[in-house]
Amino acid sequence: MAISLKPLHEQVIVITGASSGIGLATARAAAKEGAKLVLASRNGEALTQIEQELKQEGAEVIHVVADVGNREDVQRIAKTTIDRFGHFDTWINDAGISMYGKLADISEEDNRRLFDTNFWGVVSGSLIAADYLRKHGGAIINLGSELSDVAIPLQGMYSASKHAVKGFTDSLRMELMEDEAPVSVTLIKPAGINTPYPDHAKNYTEHELTLPPPVYEPEEVANAILHAATHPEREIYVGGASKMMSSLNKFAPGLVDWVNKKFMTGMQVRDTAARHHEGSLHEPGEDGHVHGNHKGYVRKKSLYTRATMHPVVTGAVVAAASAAAIAYLGSKRRNNNRS
Repeated sequence: MAISLKPLHEQVIVITGASSGIGLATARAAAKEGAKLVLASRNGEALTQIEQELKQEGAEVIHVVADVGNREDVQRIAKTTIDRFGHFDTWINDAGISMYGKLADISEEDNRRLFDTNFWGVVSGSLIAADYLRKHGGAIINLGSELSDVAIPLQGMYSASKHAVKGFTDSLRMELMEDEAPVSVTLIKPAGINTPYPDHAKNYTEHELTLPPPVYEPEEVANAILHAATHPEREIYVGGASKMMSSLNKFAPGLVDWVNKKFMTGMQVRDTAARHHEGSLHEPGEDGHVHGNHKGYVRKKSLYTRATMHPVVTGAVVAAASAAAIAYLGSKRRNNNRS
């Protein structure tokens, strides 16, 4: 069955993890396009402020305080959405959390809590959304990571959770295709993104946390997510670095292991002493912020990502540039021949 996705201004969109970072950036961008929004996270205070902000700008929006690690909470998000708006068109599983630390040092309680949010939250959201969208059509968008394809030290359990999200998302897509369900299932794979992610992560190290470069602004991920809400896509890499790491790991995994062993741990911590250790793994943290405080250079856009989302336009630009270059070289060659 063909998949037909509505324009954003006709959609009701559910976003988990909407109180900060990528989720909040996506909510703001979707509101500007006229979408009706249901925002979910554990932080009711932050969600209330965000809802008021977006309503003042003319958006139709409600919020649901929910922990996606609890399936009953996720079911309540769906019920509240249908009770208020009558339906939903796109479900975005964005909620996630991380930990920095050696695998041998991390408690089983913390490992399970991370998987409850990062993996089981995606599973619950996807299956509940798919059950509704099978009959009505729409999009499920899951937030993976460049670490869905590549593992790194110091964030081993986070890497494992994002590998699991990829496996689940790919299997769900195939089953919906097999059933000819009119549902698009997209996995978004961002590189490092300048959100409060390091501040929200539980920190088992003695150092301040950071992101390995290159790092991109969260608005670029939001742009990719909203593209997937209106265009059926299998997966979208946000940042050429994400695609490069995935491809390199596929063809030269030993080299990637060596590079990560040699450099990656040091690229994730600063020389300064840790300001926090608990983060928001078990309890909501300070939310309401889209951007983090990354000290290095942050890229506003990814030309690679824009090219993959708009291949026809990009192809035309490349063709025009190539034609101009050929014409220039031909002209230069004729002038040289005359002289």
